[in-house]
Amino acid sequence: MKEVTEQGAFLQLAQLCARSEHCQYELLEKMRRWGMTDEAQARVMQRLMSERYVDDERYARAFARDKSALQGWGNRKITLALQRKGISAADIAAALAEIDAAAAAARCEQVLVAKWKTLQRETDPARREAKFFRYALGRGYGYEEIKRIYDHLRRDKDS
Repeated sequence: MKEVTEQGAFLQLAQLCARSEHCQYELLEKMRRWGMTDEAQARVMQRLMSERYVDDERYARAFARDKSALQGWGNRKITLALQRKGISAADIAAALAEIDAAAAAARCEQVLVAKWKTLQRETDPARREAKFFRYALGRGYGYEEIKRIYDHLRRDKDS
């Protein structure tokens, strides 16, 4: 593999960051794959941060907003994904606070109602409930929220 210089790495990463949001973790991983030394990585990252190409707080806000609105992820799944990328707890909390709670609740209900409809072929109610809860927990929703929607769906089906 061709060796990447600090200036070359900066230019490539700046171009990448100009197209879409990226966090420090992603960029450091890319530089590690390029075989750059830790010192060179630190210098490039410092320059990217000082020129505002990369900002973990901004990244966390965009990530949380997009995952909640577009993919219908719950707060728990968003939090875990951001933690895996090395985002600070304060940045995660700020990002989650910006999510529109009413829109997120509506999206949660929409996602879970769609899943409920696919589970109607399941004849065993216990298996249906287990599949529903497993799916909803995997999407990152809280138990109380899932239980409330499940009880509502089950009551509608029974009536």
